Amino acid sequence: MTAIGRLAVVSLDTKDPQGLADFYRGLLGYEEVFKTDEFIALKGPGIGISTQLVKDHVAPDWPSDSVPKQIHVEIAVRDLEVAEADALALGATKASHQPSPDSWRVLIDPAGHPFCITTMIPDDF
Repeated sequence: MTAIGRLAVVSLDTKDPQGLADFYRGLLGYEEVFKTDEFIALKGPGIGISTQLVKDHVAPDWPSDSVPKQIHVEIAVRDLEVAEADALALGATKASHQPSPDSWRVLIDPAGHPFCITTMIPDDF
């Protein structure tokens, strides 16, 4: 099967597009390439990230599913401890439920989206 396209950007809903963009820019070293009051696009190696204003955004309550996780991002890292500390310093919080903390850590971004940091994704993935 021939691909129609490629995954280019993951968009995240938030009440604070600038704050969430600043978080992911710090976490991933991405560059802000487009901005309006309601939308910010970040570019870096691989897949881009954008943040979009949703005034009534309700953060997921993972691992419960009364408000499901609307997106889940996996971020490859070389050292879990260092990456976790850096993400927490940027404003992430650590989820209380950690299904496999030796392999990956579940963190929560400032808008409430769960994301994982992991050493299990090969560099050439």
